[in-house]
Amino acid sequence: MRPVVESLEESRIREVANAGMGLDGVLKFWFGESDEVTPDFIREAAIASLNVGETFYARNLGLPELRHAIAGYTHTLHPQLATDHWFDRIAVTSGGVNGLMLASQALVEAGDEVVVVTPAWPNLVAQPQIMGARVRTVPLTVAADGAWVMDLDALLASVTPATKLLILNAPNNPTGWTLTRDEQAAILAHCRRTGTWVLADEVYERLYFASDTANGAAPSFLDVAEPDDRLIVAHSFSKSFLMTGWRLGWLLLPKALTHPVGKLIEFNTSCAPVFVQRAATVALQRGDEVTPGLVKHLQRCRDTLVPLLREIPGVQLAEPKGGMYAFFRLEGQDDCLATAKRLVREAGLGLAPGSAFGPEAAGWLRWCFASRDPQRLAQGAERLRHWLRTAA
Repeated sequence: MRPVVESLEESRIREVANAGMGLDGVLKFWFGESDEVTPDFIREAAIASLNVGETFYARNLGLPELRHAIAGYTHTLHPQLATDHWFDRIAVTSGGVNGLMLASQALVEAGDEVVVVTPAWPNLVAQPQIMGARVRTVPLTVAADGAWVMDLDALLASVTPATKLLILNAPNNPTGWTLTRDEQAAILAHCRRTGTWVLADEVYERLYFASDTANGAAPSFLDVAEPDDRLIVAHSFSKSFLMTGWRLGWLLLPKALTHPVGKLIEFNTSCAPVFVQRAATVALQRGDEVTPGLVKHLQRCRDTLVPLLREIPGVQLAEPKGGMYAFFRLEGQDDCLATAKRLVREAGLGLAPGSAFGPEAAGWLRWCFASRDPQRLAQGAERLRHWLRTAA
């Protein structure tokens, strides 16, 4: 086994979840997914595909129908470029995580320098490490109100001509931090000068609650990019379309990379299943029946949970602008992994430890508030309050 693979850390989120699975009555907020099932009409499209026998291989880059649907969806969110601009820049992938790994495989060689903004979903650091890269992290910092913020000057100083790839996730998992359009423009301009690729994980783009948007989406690098920029944007059907278990995503690429990435897909998964792609095509065609209502519900969930947590003595928390997570710190509970395990055992409350997302997030906890019933969130907050009063 390669040493870099041996040294990969197992998921601390899974470690907590494994401690809680099988226990009765645990309120589970540890994983990054809604507890709502995929809408009926999306599932029915997959069933219809299976019923007509679409069980064979498909094109590496995805069904043309789905790629056209993604192109139209992208144009709707980013209308400065025509729909036909996007088709030849789309690669359908077997999940967002597969898309991100394909980007690392396409760009990163052993010994390359990669910079990642953290805290971040651990795959963003692990994937270039698996490719043999030297990964440096640039941490966000915590403001007095508990909000995570970026020092733009520090980030730009960390990206030099020796930096092959810069990876950012915004809206961010776990912190809810979101880039501004001016920050994105400054980052792209700097990376043009250094020759650095940018890999933007924008899977939470539609889960955005701030009022500074005209299209119901968070600021995107696509809004400030030129067609020939060294930019790859990763997306997923998981979050905005309630399709986590379907494992389907896509990459938006410079046109020259699309065919080579198609070759990489052949050597990874060959293609995404046709029936899943049929379901995704319908999800995009009827997306207005899913995503706007989902975002409104998530905002209600956020606005239920955040005030309740803020009322608890010793909690440090900022209201997230995007994503589906409340990220907070408990005074006096610095070992967040131990705290998360105790909360499962002693309070029946399942949260993710912040240390799963990088050392700078040690002492923090992530609460996924994507719940069908906001009252479950209130019940969980009361369990946390009671545990803090009684825990030794």
